[in-house]
Amino acid sequence: MASNSNLKIRDVRADDAGAIIEIFRSSVRNIARQDYTHEQVLAWAPDEIDITGWEGYATRRAFIAEDEKGPAGFADLEDDGHVQMMYVHPRCQGKGVASALLSHLESVARSLGVQEIYTEASITARLFFERRGFQLVEQQLVSTRGQNFINFRMKKQLLST
Repeated sequence: MASNSNLKIRDVRADDAGAIIEIFRSSVRNIARQDYTHEQVLAWAPDEIDITGWEGYATRRAFIAEDEKGPAGFADLEDDGHVQMMYVHPRCQGKGVASALLSHLESVARSLGVQEIYTEASITARLFFERRGFQLVEQQLVSTRGQNFINFRMKKQLLST
């Protein structure tokens, strides 16, 4: 994995909604399609995404990673340690963006006194999370827009630093 020393992570702002939708849609459609059917990918990341719903994302504990070319990825952390979303733009795959975002989330979680973080990883993301110390809790079947998806509930104990 190549390191990206020019990567900056900052809080998401309301005006990041368009960039976040682009990262989300392109990541699902170009990366996750390896593990999901065309119909599943379109249900997960449809053509029409309501930007107003994503503008509210800035009110969450959400972070965006930027490199010299612009937005590279984003992730969030809920109060209970839930990593609900983490997506990296296809042009940035394998450049350490997801690792940098996860390290940032872990640091934030520790500062909040959270001792365990967890996520529902896609088939595509499962190996990444396993390599970062997450353990499989259970395989799940979830439904979105009429399509069923397999994902994996995973957790990681955070060690005090």
